[in-house]
Amino acid sequence: MLTKRIIPCLDIKDGRTVKGTHFVDLRDAGDPVELGTLYAQQGADELVFLDITATVEKRKTLSELVNRIAHHINIPFTVGGGISSVEDVSVLLQNGADKISVNTSAFKKPSLINDLAKEFGSQCVVLAIDTKKEEDNEWYVYLNGGRTKTDSSCFDWAKQAVDLGAGEILLTSMNHDGTKQGFALDITRTLTAGLPVPVIASGGGGTMQHFVDVFEKTGVDAALAASIFHFKEISIPDLKNYLSRNNITVRI
Repeated sequence: MLTKRIIPCLDIKDGRTVKGTHFVDLRDAGDPVELGTLYAQQGADELVFLDITATVEKRKTLSELVNRIAHHINIPFTVGGGISSVEDVSVLLQNGADKISVNTSAFKKPSLINDLAKEFGSQCVVLAIDTKKEEDNEWYVYLNGGRTKTDSSCFDWAKQAVDLGAGEILLTSMNHDGTKQGFALDITRTLTAGLPVPVIASGGGGTMQHFVDVFEKTGVDAALAASIFHFKEISIPDLKNYLSRNNITVRI
């Protein structure tokens, strides 16, 4: 049986790790190099780095910072933010990224996914989806770091992206982000049941039981969290031991 992955996320703004709630009210969470190093030492399975304002500020991801973090870790490293071309990805891979995450640029130009998959392989291409459940009970895709609503359904876009070559989906529920009330089990279950690629659940992890729930009640391959790790509310070794005791297969 495949082990389930625990992935800390570094949301980066102005070179610092930040964390908010529902994508707003950001507060400083520390130095990304120090945090990345700590998580690798603690047994994180992967690390995700998202330059959360790169797209809005119309600039490229901070490749120099990516390089510094990559030199301190020995686990798979996914980097996203402001990526809009094959050239952008080449720069990040040369600076130590193992996978890249695309979001807004891929939605606006879906052929980008196909281009990246052809050039670097599907296993390198992670599609990040920020999604929000509206009053009609539908989950819609949001762009530009959660600022811009679209009329596209989350599942439809995910399926299209996988057909184009995305090798993994990073699914963040904006409704649950930063609330620590648990992951969005319904939309997560919909994606894992309907897609042939790994899905990472993100948004809402607040207790160790929330991680058990998302692994038991959906088909996710990984769960991602930020503030509970950054602010030392839960440690990765404690979480993995708890999951193991609850019969979730993890790498200890």
